[in-house]
Amino acid sequence: MRSSRILVLSVVLVPFLFSCNKNLNVNANWKDITVVYGLLDQNDSAHYLKVTKAFLGDGNALSFAKIPDSSYYRDSLEIRMEEWNYSTLLRTFIFHDTLISNKEAGDSIFYYPDQHVFVTYGKLNAEYTYKLFIRNKHTGKEITSKTVLVKKFSIDKPASYPAQASFDSSRSSELKWTSAVNGRRYQLVIRFHYIEAQKADTSKRTDKYVDWVVFKDMLSSDLDGKTTMTYSLPGSVFYIVLGGNIKPDNTVTRAARDVSYIFSVASDDLSTYIDVTEPSSSIIQERPQFTNITGGIGIFASRHNNTKDNTKTLRLSETTLRQLKINSHTSNLGF
Repeated sequence: MRSSRILVLSVVLVPFLFSCNKNLNVNANWKDITVVYGLLDQNDSAHYLKVTKAFLGDGNALSFAKIPDSSYYRDSLEIRMEEWNYSTLLRTFIFHDTLISNKEAGDSIFYYPDQHVFVTYGKLNAEYTYKLFIRNKHTGKEITSKTVLVKKFSIDKPASYPAQASFDSSRSSELKWTSAVNGRRYQLVIRFHYIEAQKADTSKRTDKYVDWVVFKDMLSSDLDGKTTMTYSLPGSVFYIVLGGNIKPDNTVTRAARDVSYIFSVASDDLSTYIDVTEPSSSIIQERPQFTNITGGIGIFASRHNNTKDNTKTLRLSETTLRQLKINSHTSNLGF
């Protein structure tokens, strides 16, 4: 599933008046606009929120973005998440301010590598609903949202027995799974694991992998978890992807290990948010705004990763191992 990037841009308009000497101030009176990003997954033990404020001021907005105080609330927020079973409150999670230091420079619009986020810990239950409450201690402003979780689902093909994954360049194979309760959008990445060893010293071995994004926008027709979903997987593409991502190297030998089928599933709100925020390919560039944050903007939703990666059930078939050696896209890779 596509990773969400957190970007909040305020555009400063430069007025152009034909022959007028009056000054026009395009900046309205300051208003606190809270921007919230949070995704829950019951597989995670740590749950993060990114809470910032939109900003606008006299000068260059791109310069403001590099200043943490432009978008960081510091110590003014109280954040909690409640776990509900219908009308019964079960638990309350308190979020704490923390600093992460692994944000990449990217396009260098916003400050990095340090980022202030909020975190809480605990195991979540996919049977329950989670309600978010954010309160600004200085202004009394409250922001709320809620989400259900995407439940686990079964992957029927490739099957656990016979225990193998097969990619035949001359045919397609069928993927089959049952949709997840509360799951709307599906992404599948097939991860090919292999070992690379130096010919001069075979003790120098490195575990490596290549990801094949098979699809990322398959939609379920319902949220009840009753839909049988299928996909025809072209075996030939497997070798094209490997050939495009692994460089020939006469100093190494390579050995194929196995593959993992990594399904990522987005909830209905997250799927809608992805639809309305992805770049438009049409002549109409203005997109409708979507948010499920009351009192602010952003998204508080859920996703679920389901990995079928048992090395016994997903070892590569003899057909696949043989074609790795002879296929025109992979024959020079040393497998």
